[in-house]
Amino acid sequence: MFDSIANDYDSLNHVLSLSIDKIWRRRALKKIVDAGENPYVLDVACGTGDFSIAIAKALGRGRVTGVDISKGMLEVMRQKVLKNNLESIIIEEIGDGEDLRFGTASFDRVVNAFGIRNFEDRDKGLREALRVLKPGGRLVILELSRPENKITRWFYDLYFLNILPKIGGRISGDKAAYAYLPASVKAFPRKNDFMDQMRSAGFKNVTHKALTFGVCRMYTGEKE
Repeated sequence: MFDSIANDYDSLNHVLSLSIDKIWRRRALKKIVDAGENPYVLDVACGTGDFSIAIAKALGRGRVTGVDISKGMLEVMRQKVLKNNLESIIIEEIGDGEDLRFGTASFDRVVNAFGIRNFEDRDKGLREALRVLKPGGRLVILELSRPENKITRWFYDLYFLNILPKIGGRISGDKAAYAYLPASVKAFPRKNDFMDQMRSAGFKNVTHKALTFGVCRMYTGEKE
């Protein structure tokens, strides 16, 4: 599914989110760039690499590894990495977030932007993120959600459940992909339930912050 929309993914994301997704990533960067000297960052479900590139530019050093199961997404990412002259910092490879090939305690930061809801086994994916983190390392997750305020949620549902799938499906030519998007967000756990899931996976100091009235949420957790 993601292979089929890879070429239109970036432009549609920015248009459909009114480019607010860029602001969300900038907020998350503050939880990532304090990783010390020559940090190693793993971007799980990196997609077309927007977050990996933003992290690399903010760090200017270290190594950012992007992993995704979609070859089509990674092909788009590679072109963007070359265009930004970041091939010395960013590497990308096909991989499954639930079965990472990296050794234990390999990364200072693990990030996941708008991909955790797509995991088939979310518990396994969280345990893998914890495993590859160094002691004291941090997981940073951005994920879409439904606002809790009833008025805000009404407007959100009108746009996200009715308008966005039609626009995305018409432009991309893949109606199923943009019908899946709101359905996957709706099925994602509420913030307290997901924070409990992170704690059960072994993360400590789990925090949450609502962004843009709760349309997006940022979760963080640390490895002891």
